[in-house]
Amino acid sequence: MEHRIGHGWDLHRLEPPPPHGQGRAFRLGGISIEHPTGPVGHSDGDALLHAITDALLGAVGAPDIGQLFPDSDPAHDGADSAIFLARALAYIRESGWSIGNLDATIVCQTPKIGPVADEITRHLATLLDCGPERLNLKGKTHEGVDAVGEGRAIEVHVVALLQRPNS
Repeated sequence: MEHRIGHGWDLHRLEPPPPHGQGRAFRLGGISIEHPTGPVGHSDGDALLHAITDALLGAVGAPDIGQLFPDSDPAHDGADSAIFLARALAYIRESGWSIGNLDATIVCQTPKIGPVADEITRHLATLLDCGPERLNLKGKTHEGVDAVGEGRAIEVHVVALLQRPNS
């Protein structure tokens, strides 16, 4: 079996929705979460889906999410990040790869990840067409330090292991 590892990272500022800020509805892993702030971003700002997309693309040496889906393209304004993930998944499959496992760390003060982790994992398993046992999701805080720790940002790290039979 041949293996490849990719790392994805994303960070989004969190603000209240208009008219008091520029935040969008809070989505994480494709799930809507009730929260007084939301990510500022060109697409829907789903930091988890963005980091997963980059991890998958990175593992096969493809251009990153910003190159494939630039924020300068009006077509991506408010776009569902599941579209970006689906394109990355199609790309790795066309190259003969499949997901071995994915490990994600979501860093934010709020919302708390524990209460929604199972729902997000189940939804990701559907989006990625793999068993939930291949996915690990955990929430951490920044203990009040910096913008993430002050609740003004969310940060996500993802490591993806891809596999394919030796040719």
